[in-house]
Amino acid sequence: MSMYKMAVIGDKDSILGFKSLGVATYPVTGEEEVPRVLNRVTREKYAVVCITENAAQQVTAQLEELNQKMLPAVLLIPNNQGTLGLGMEQIRKNAEKAIGADILFGKEGSQL
Repeated sequence: MSMYKMAVIGDKDSILGFKSLGVATYPVTGEEEVPRVLNRVTREKYAVVCITENAAQQVTAQLEELNQKMLPAVLLIPNNQGTLGLGMEQIRKNAEKAIGADILFGKEGSQL
């Protein structure tokens, strides 16, 4: 029986709390580290990858590619400084894609 794993990528201060929950943490200190760590995590067959919004900005093309696959599920989370709104935007886009309308925020231009 194989168990799926979860990983968190981001700055050390933002992801340290996940380690106490038994989640694999991958702290990154520079922009050049983020793509390398994300590649490593996807090769290691994690089912869920949480990445801070700041780190996600460095790998938008890779994340778009991963979002087309079944696994891993990639979730954007805020860092310890707050949110950039990218995670909520991702949720809104996914819900709109699945349902066909923006039912979460009701922005102009959405159809019911």
